[in-house]
Amino acid sequence: MSGSRSPQSAGSASFAASDTLAAMDAEPGTESEPRRRSHWAWGDAAREPTRAGLEALAPEVRRRLGFGGEEIEEPIPRDRIDLAPPRLKPPGSLDGIVSADPVERATHAVGRAYRDVVRAFRGRFDRTPDFVARPRDEEDLVRVLEVCAERRLAAIPFGGGTSVVGGVEPRVPHGYRGTVSVDLEAISGLIEVDTVSQSARIRAGTFGPHLEDALRPHGLTLRHFPQSFEFSTLGGWIATRAGGHFATLQTHIDDLVESIRAITPAGAWESRRLPGSGAGPSPDRMLLGSEGTLGVITEAWVKVRPRPTFKASRAVLFADFATAAEAVRAISQTGLNPSNCRLLDPLEAGTTGAGDGSSAILILGFESAHAPVERQLDLVLACAADNGGRPEPAPDQGGDSASESWRQAFLDAPYLRDSLVCLGVLSETFESAITWDRFREFHSRVSEAARRSVAEVCDAPTDGEGAPRVMCRFTHVYPNGPAPYYTILAPARRGSEVEQWDEIKAAVSEAIGSAGGTITHHHAVGRDHRPWYDLQRPEPFAEALVAAKRAVDPEAILNPGVLIDPDRFARPDPL
Repeated sequence: MSGSRSPQSAGSASFAASDTLAAMDAEPGTESEPRRRSHWAWGDAAREPTRAGLEALAPEVRRRLGFGGEEIEEPIPRDRIDLAPPRLKPPGSLDGIVSADPVERATHAVGRAYRDVVRAFRGRFDRTPDFVARPRDEEDLVRVLEVCAERRLAAIPFGGGTSVVGGVEPRVPHGYRGTVSVDLEAISGLIEVDTVSQSARIRAGTFGPHLEDALRPHGLTLRHFPQSFEFSTLGGWIATRAGGHFATLQTHIDDLVESIRAITPAGAWESRRLPGSGAGPSPDRMLLGSEGTLGVITEAWVKVRPRPTFKASRAVLFADFATAAEAVRAISQTGLNPSNCRLLDPLEAGTTGAGDGSSAILILGFESAHAPVERQLDLVLACAADNGGRPEPAPDQGGDSASESWRQAFLDAPYLRDSLVCLGVLSETFESAITWDRFREFHSRVSEAARRSVAEVCDAPTDGEGAPRVMCRFTHVYPNGPAPYYTILAPARRGSEVEQWDEIKAAVSEAIGSAGGTITHHHAVGRDHRPWYDLQRPEPFAEALVAAKRAVDPEAILNPGVLIDPDRFARPDPL
């Protein structure tokens, strides 16, 4: 693969996604050429892998991974997708805001998990919404929900469609006469800015880039950048409790929300805008992470800040991951709170091009809109050095750009995954959180379960040449524990990738749960994590959640099967 590398990774087994993009002869859409989402891949159709790019990439994949790229498979073209016809006609009362167009139905049938990408790649749209609704405002949305309640239709809120846990699929229990994907893209835009309180009121369907573009003229930023930033929305972030840019302190969208407004079948739900409150259970906390089951989020007041002008970052090398993890624990408990504190194990560092694979790498960063941050960075670097780390020289002193290499690979990873699907490489991620006192055992058990499961399911060796890769990094850290994020690369069995994924997913999820971690730190529950979420939550809380849903959604039309099974309180009549 061509592309620039940091000095430390020259000649290493880096696997940076930016290299892959350089090999692809594809350009994103321009103003004169409207963007069109791919029917199967992560981003725009214009950025789908090309045959020429894949042929250039395949030998490098085999060389660096020891598997994959033996043959190139191409996706089922958009015009050859064969869908079952809708079970009902769009009601006349919703003319102008609903569509039964096959492409619309297909693109709203799946999210962007590995299994979703593979199914769409092969044209396997087993369940599709019967039609797609695009309400233009809350009045339209109310009409859509009224029709769904009257006709016993499941209403599935859809933001950017980047769910990786089955959260937007029309995979609903029996008893519904149809499914409607409720696309919120038209309910978007910046409504108002309060510069005195540093807050902004923004509609839920606003995509990340558009949100930042709207705040930029005010000199402000939300500074919430999940990996899906380009194609995800504010409402989606809130509904799934998305993790963002900051590795410490304000790690989730939760920390940036001031108030939320949602539309439910029982009426509007809007919290009072306050900097904080101790008045009973928070209505905002009920909607955060509700995944479209308690209402369709339409807007929110969020906390914004001046755009940072002072930034400093540095990489620190460690002999091994365990030593590095102890250093991160020490840093997380200093109270210095770096904005970036990502730890990569040696294999992940080498694979992403941040290092040569011989050391664990900690990427540290600080930023501020008000004052230089070099002093804070120096203090954290000293803490890292006291705990076995070796800080790399600063860039102006001849140091490398490990942090920038990793950042680019992080942003490009979903595009790389598309290419790997074409080349027969299975890729999957698992994320969790655990307290520091249990992390060592947790990491050992989850890593071993992943290696054993992947080797068995993929009929591959557990180590050595051609062995699947099981890698780990910390995405976020807290004074009381880290959020480890595991990535798997393995040889796929063509045509059976989804079944492979299901087996590996189950094995690793079982290990995460039995070792005491959360089934998800920031990917949400959806339908894929439901079995382990049910085990994680206390049963009295589950009953309280059922009661809350009964109050706002008595017919259980909102995203049934996510978080709550509708038959716990409102079983639809048999058809």
